[in-house]
Amino acid sequence: MPLPEPNDPDSGSVTFVNRFTLVGSAAEFEAAFAETAEFLCRRRGFRSHSLLAPAADDGATEGPPSYVNIAVWDDEACFRDALAHPEFPAHAKGLRALATSEPALYRARQVRVAPRSARTEGSGVRET
Repeated sequence: MPLPEPNDPDSGSVTFVNRFTLVGSAAEFEAAFAETAEFLCRRRGFRSHSLLAPAADDGATEGPPSYVNIAVWDDEACFRDALAHPEFPAHAKGLRALATSEPALYRARQVRVAPRSARTEGSGVRET
């Protein structure tokens, strides 16, 4: 995922973070989310997104399953334009039928990237 401009509050880029708590099945949610993500990635200003699920499947997480979406946009106007698109409400309705959400828009204040040696040493990461 491309990183926001480090430590530049005037860069304009925004990160949308949305935590979903499922009320439907994970498979249905992931399918609906994939359709929504495909729609949004074609909108002006979209940079990237990641849909995250808890890493541990050991019962340590209490309550219903949850996901976190992290999406990076060029600026807030592009993000708002995507949400205002006439086709977006149908996508949102489909997701709301399967999960509740806690959306918020953020701006990067500090970004750190591990030095090259720390990213690859003992991590199993292969350089290409």
